[in-house]
Amino acid sequence: MKHVFIFIGVVLMMVSCKQGPKSEEIALEDSTSHSEVVYQEGKKLMEAKCYLCHNPEVPENGQRIAPPMIAVKAHYLDVFKTKADFVQGVVDFVKAPSEDNTQMRGAVRRFGIMPTQQFPEEEIKKIAEYMYEYQIAEPEWFKAHWIERRGDSLYNQGKKLTEVSVESSPKEMGMKYAQETQKVLGKNLIGTIQNKGVEEALLFCNERAYPLTDSMAVNFNASIKRVSDRPRNPKNTANAIEMAHIATFKSKVKAGESYEPIVSEKDGKVNFYYPIVTNSMCLNCHGTKGKEVSPEVSNTLAQLYPTDQAMGYGENEVRGIWSIVFDAVQPQK
Repeated sequence: MKHVFIFIGVVLMMVSCKQGPKSEEIALEDSTSHSEVVYQEGKKLMEAKCYLCHNPEVPENGQRIAPPMIAVKAHYLDVFKTKADFVQGVVDFVKAPSEDNTQMRGAVRRFGIMPTQQFPEEEIKKIAEYMYEYQIAEPEWFKAHWIERRGDSLYNQGKKLTEVSVESSPKEMGMKYAQETQKVLGKNLIGTIQNKGVEEALLFCNERAYPLTDSMAVNFNASIKRVSDRPRNPKNTANAIEMAHIATFKSKVKAGESYEPIVSEKDGKVNFYYPIVTNSMCLNCHGTKGKEVSPEVSNTLAQLYPTDQAMGYGENEVRGIWSIVFDAVQPQK
């Protein structure tokens, strides 16, 4: 089961790879309280970094590949009694996941050890602070599940603060559209892997990724694309403006600099761009043939994508970008 979990993570990276290191934080007014900063930044980071695997919307008996974040929070509250210890406990595990330092042995038996993620420590701390301080998304089944096993005292600890009302900016709306589309693609890909196997999952990427992306575009009344200067599918070839933004993100990532989404507005439309950055898991499909990419995967990709250019990447490289266009004034969904 551990190997299945790890490979699921690998193939999920074919959909979006790792969202890169968080950019410079969105500028906040001097009057913004510390709690609001924790809420805005921590919530955004958790949804971008964690929800692909720890999605609270997946049913308990469905195609889940990791526990929901509310379960992680509950277990860590059980072990760590102060905020400082809670945050440090989360940081320690995410930086070096192992059976020795997990607080969730049942989850490890069921899903395997979480693959190591190259997240900056400061980002992990913000996610952990948000988890500790605020009520986070909870599946319908979780309350009964937890109380049955552990009682209601720790469950109630997670209900101590209400959410902060934050008006969405064009930048935040663009991130929402990218993240929600990524979740839909990932959820369907996981189901294909579990029900039909890896070969069918590659076919899924070839046949179903576009229709699902288009359906999300219709849902959000937006144009949503994933484009690259080295596309696997020629349909994903970046245009001149997108090429320039890819070059900008590449320069920043190579130099180890922080970055934010690029957002521009013209004629009532918002143009949003955000990088897709590789990690070690991405290299199983985008690395070097005969090294990270197995012969079986290489042969299947060659059949599906005869003009494939999306190979030969290393870790922490910009593979492409989200390119999203939507109306400057959007109704809330």
